[in-house]
Amino acid sequence: MTRRRYIQDPQTYEMIEVTEDYIPPERETARNRGALWNDRGYDGLRATDGADISSRKKHRDYMRRTGLTTVDDFSSSWARQKESRENYYKQGGSFKRSDIERAIHEVNNRRR
Repeated sequence: MTRRRYIQDPQTYEMIEVTEDYIPPERETARNRGALWNDRGYDGLRATDGADISSRKKHRDYMRRTGLTTVDDFSSSWARQKESRENYYKQGGSFKRSDIERAIHEVNNRRR
């Protein structure tokens, strides 16, 4: 009895018999596709105003020109603000009862 070997055709999903010395073609993965070291992720990319940002340089120039930034620029400041918010909730904030009473008094006694 001879042993048979099959592969599945990716387009038709049919099983195809292959010889024992068959070597499958290299699969396209992130490593050999170059996703990590080129601008393929920017291909055809446009900003919400329609500006072409289809490369890293164009994207960087667009961000500089419009005064925008990416979310990763805020990672450290968000951590500091989170700590500040937690302290505010634990310690009751920076306002005292007398501050609130004075503000209410000023609002109620405004000249009309």
